[in-house]
Amino acid sequence: MFGMDPFYLIIIGGIMLLSGVVSQKLKSKFKYYSRVQLKNGMSGAEIAEKMLADNGIYDVKVISTPGMLTDHYNPANKTVNLSEGVYSQRNAAAAAVAAHECGHAVQHAKGYEWLQMRSKLVPIVSVASGMSTWVIFGGIVLGLSSGFGYWVAIAGLIMFAFGTLFSFVTLPVEYDASNRALAWLKNKNMVSQEEYKGAEDSLKWAARTYVVAAIGSLATLLYFALRVLGSRD
Repeated sequence: MFGMDPFYLIIIGGIMLLSGVVSQKLKSKFKYYSRVQLKNGMSGAEIAEKMLADNGIYDVKVISTPGMLTDHYNPANKTVNLSEGVYSQRNAAAAAVAAHECGHAVQHAKGYEWLQMRSKLVPIVSVASGMSTWVIFGGIVLGLSSGFGYWVAIAGLIMFAFGTLFSFVTLPVEYDASNRALAWLKNKNMVSQEEYKGAEDSLKWAARTYVVAAIGSLATLLYFALRVLGSRD
């Protein structure tokens, strides 16, 4: 069975393990820096609102969203969505996350090209990502030696490739948002040196989750491609 190939299982297992380690590290960092209280006494929501105002952005709302580490910027309705552990909290971790999400709002306002590219990929990836693996396996079941099965698998590879591309386009978007956040926190003297180090460390580990996702997606794509394309040799 294609899906039970030992090498495939090693790839998937390794990616899942690495992803789990990075995710747990991020959670532990967030928890640790959540204990570093801001000397300015501002909440995550207040940090976000000030960063938006300092960048001349007045048409973006800062709202609370349920969950932990569910923070995100929604360009469709121009909202900075801060999780419960960020919106009302007054610590280094909350400041980092709030400023990071506002970094995306600044990207949107300034027409940052990588964010525009990612936004264009969203509708394609939202459809293709959930189907790609099934289409590839469908081609395998139909038989790669047959023309029809082979081209079905190729279609699945192309769909999967869009998801991989999305993962890599996301990297500069996330790193740039963090850089904008940290620069603003420092230049506006929003945090002390200790608080800044906490914010920087938190965002560093958050970015690594995207790096792992991108590497995992590429590794899986290459594996599938080698199996499908190699069947024609």
